[in-house]
Amino acid sequence: MQFSSRERLKHARLAGDRREQYPHSLQFYLEPPTESISLAEFESFAVDRLKLLKVVENLGVSYVRTTDIYKTKLVAELRKLKFPYKALAEDDYEARRKDHISHFILRLAYCQSEDLRRWFLQQEMDLFRYRFNELTESLMQKFLGHVNLSFEAVGEDLKNELVNELSSSTPGFTVTKVKEQMFYKVGLADAVDLFRARRVFIKDGFAYVPFKEIDVIVLNNYRTKLSKALALTARSLPSIQSDERLQPLLKHLSHSYVGPDYSVQKNTGKISLEQIDALSVKSFPLCMRQLHRTLRDSHHLRHGGRMQYGLFLKGIGLTLEQALEFWKKEFIRGKVDADKFDKGYAYSIRHNYGKEGKRTDYTPYSCMKIIMSNPPGQGDYHGCPFRHSDPELLKQKLQSYKIPPSGITQILELVKGMHYQLACQKYFELTHDVDDIGFSLNHPNQYFTESQKLLSGGRELKKELNNSGNFQQKNNSQESINSSSTPTSSNATADTELEGLDAYFTED
Repeated sequence: MQFSSRERLKHARLAGDRREQYPHSLQFYLEPPTESISLAEFESFAVDRLKLLKVVENLGVSYVRTTDIYKTKLVAELRKLKFPYKALAEDDYEARRKDHISHFILRLAYCQSEDLRRWFLQQEMDLFRYRFNELTESLMQKFLGHVNLSFEAVGEDLKNELVNELSSSTPGFTVTKVKEQMFYKVGLADAVDLFRARRVFIKDGFAYVPFKEIDVIVLNNYRTKLSKALALTARSLPSIQSDERLQPLLKHLSHSYVGPDYSVQKNTGKISLEQIDALSVKSFPLCMRQLHRTLRDSHHLRHGGRMQYGLFLKGIGLTLEQALEFWKKEFIRGKVDADKFDKGYAYSIRHNYGKEGKRTDYTPYSCMKIIMSNPPGQGDYHGCPFRHSDPELLKQKLQSYKIPPSGITQILELVKGMHYQLACQKYFELTHDVDDIGFSLNHPNQYFTESQKLLSGGRELKKELNNSGNFQQKNNSQESINSSSTPTSSNATADTELEGLDAYFTED
């Protein structure tokens, strides 16, 4: 991206050619941005788009994409985060600019592994699908021309000649509807999905596609282009990782938590050690319940488990003194004597509380940190059970916790789709006997806090009958994601400008 000078951008704006820069509210993101942006704007854009894609993911699992409630919630998020949502808006230059730049920033962050690329591609596809289908027919035509996807319209004479074949080959189309609908001749290679689903008429190597199905063609084209672009960007990873401007910003963006700071202990000292066993059953997420049970059974946890569980306990309110007592009592019941604990393990506990070493007050791990970093090895019990456990072992564990078979099936389906946090939300619903939890789960300590609110009557959640059998959820991404927590570069200021990034998106 050669994010070129601000003078150029200012001149372009003064010249009144904003709409020429972004003639459509929708785009394929084929050309990288060509302007300078400040470090603060870079971070803000990236976090806002990440919020949006998280909402897209949650809504896509929770609601049918064509329903009004799905559309209402998504357009509300687009408006709130100031992304393009109204195709005909004359004054949404800044929204279109933000949409353009933020896509390329996250493309840098999410090109770094196959799992990240797959997630980013799916959410961008779902977002594009919604926005494309919201266009009017005339704007769709205009957009198709803009991205060089202008297909040959079938003339009235040919359509009348083929009316019976088109009607019988196109599901839901009567002869009358065929005559009313515009059809296009599309090369078979572009219409493979429609052909396989037997939804179009084929003749002489062309698919006769009704206008209402043209979105399938456009989405396939977009998927192909974005997949190739992500692979190309991934080739630039060595350069990205050596770039001192970008690496501090992108290092954790793809799996960082940007929500409430659970190192600020509002309940410090309010939980007694005697309560932990009961709390682990009622209010711990599955990852922490597993660690607690392992600690009680074997009287030991390896380093990864001690870090994950110890910081979680710190976040729910254990004081340093309580933590030292808790871990020491458990470890000396195993193979560690009191002297060895005091000389070794106690230091790391004090370190986590900011009392040793660099005096850093460590923050409890977020869901994304647990899911994306330091996977458990043989003999380890840390990590996310929904991400790191064998499905059959996970099923057995859920059965042992009296989760009903229908609930286990739903959880395993979410796991299969790699929606690990949504699987944990479903676990929350089942263990708390609610159908709509009213928040987006992003942190184990958030799970604990919301559970305690619910069990103590601090929040009202109504159990509702869901005849469809599918669970639904509301989203509050503003509560769960806060841009102030975005990773920042230690050697740069908010006014620092980023430029010359185009090389990461172009072929050598």
